[in-house]
Amino acid sequence: MTVVLRVEGITKRFGGLVANDDVTLDLHQGELLALLGENGAGKTTLMNILFGHVVPDTGRVVAFGQALPPGKPRAAIAAGIGMVHQHFALAANLTVLENITAGTQSLTRWRADASRARRKLTELAQRFGLIVALDARVGDLSVGERQRVEILKALYRDTRILILDEPTAVLTYQESQQFYAILRSMATKGLSLIFISHRLPEVMESSDRVIVLRGGRVVAERRPAETSRDELAELMVGRRVARPRRESQPSGPVLLDAEEIDAAPKRHMKLTAVSFHVRAGEILGIVGVSGNGQTALAQLLSGQCAPLAGRLTLFGAHCPRLWPRSCVASGIGRVPEDRNNGGAIGEMALWENAVLERVRERRFSIAGLVRKRPGLAFAAEIISRFDVRGGTPTSEIRLLSGGNMQKFIVGRSLATAPRLLVAAQPTRGLDEGAVAAIHEHILAARRAGIGILLISEDLDDILQLADRVQAIVAGRLSPDIPVTAADPRRLGLMMAGVWDGA
Repeated sequence: MTVVLRVEGITKRFGGLVANDDVTLDLHQGELLALLGENGAGKTTLMNILFGHVVPDTGRVVAFGQALPPGKPRAAIAAGIGMVHQHFALAANLTVLENITAGTQSLTRWRADASRARRKLTELAQRFGLIVALDARVGDLSVGERQRVEILKALYRDTRILILDEPTAVLTYQESQQFYAILRSMATKGLSLIFISHRLPEVMESSDRVIVLRGGRVVAERRPAETSRDELAELMVGRRVARPRRESQPSGPVLLDAEEIDAAPKRHMKLTAVSFHVRAGEILGIVGVSGNGQTALAQLLSGQCAPLAGRLTLFGAHCPRLWPRSCVASGIGRVPEDRNNGGAIGEMALWENAVLERVRERRFSIAGLVRKRPGLAFAAEIISRFDVRGGTPTSEIRLLSGGNMQKFIVGRSLATAPRLLVAAQPTRGLDEGAVAAIHEHILAARRAGIGILLISEDLDDILQLADRVQAIVAGRLSPDIPVTAADPRRLGLMMAGVWDGA
């Protein structure tokens, strides 16, 4: 097949860290190429070099026979390369339409071009099942809705090479199948695609070829028909990987009981008459397409918004509402869905982020002053216990890869041994080895008697960890079902609002 993109001898160092080490790969016309690797393997750095966001130390990128000038995204776009970023490159104060069309229209013909853009985007959104309000302000959208905007933004520019970083993270099982079917159809018409995904079943089902990075180097190339999920996982991390299994165990008393709760946080889907309960030593899974009320549910249980109606009981006591400080003090741990905006402050060191939520505790402060030494020790414990790579207690957390930042945030909550854990998307952006480790830590917390509310769009998380499952759709919760009665198809239907009595 015709080579449309070639990466030749790319090397990139950040200080003493080698992110990419003499990487060479080809992309053919009409090909779906999967790029695999554990967190910190250099996948995103390589894609950013390809798109012109990062300048390599050595090597070059050749698109359609022409070498691209390094560090020039406009040149990449002009060559027909589009990219959906792992961390959104959107302006929060602009509308969806303005974000997508920025830099593509003549200022002298704004009205006519805007009408044409609206028609094109409406057709693309319907075609790909990526519905989002074009006049909504991006800052008011959920994480999942912003991901849809990124995908539409790339498709809008008539790209010939499309780079996708975790493109189906916000889609249901059925929507993911449809999405890849559409990409396959586009590939047959000549579109070439590179996608990064940690979902090995998707890689096996959807890709033509798989390239594996480890430690910044290409360590393997496989055809899906010639490999297996287990082999790919082993190639990614350099050792055999097996996810832990949930074992049956009796649950304890009810720790959290919500009855007919209404809540309406600003800028997010409201909750309407939601009822659920979490017992000690069990995991309740909440599954749903992003933007259906998961954010409101997590905010309600972390004290960031108040219930408008209904009854909330925590650890046996009625709570008219929760407050962030009382949540921490009473033993509620949290893993926020957006690690960059809700889980960490990028310019702060790891040790400072480690103590952010507990800065008033005596071990971390005295007379209003933060004690650095215990904070450093706590951060070092998290780094060691949860295998956080690429940083030290004193380095800024923004320097970590997305997956390693997520591991640090998960570790920060579990290291304090909470009584109740509210975990929203705890494995988002993690490689297979890291997912297995996080699963083990969550199941260990379950064995220790911690009650866990697991909010996830990843069906594997739900099926492998949860004891009971409820779907959230348009701010409402389905009745719960035992996980033994669930499978991807049934959960996908529930996420679409199809359940008994709906």
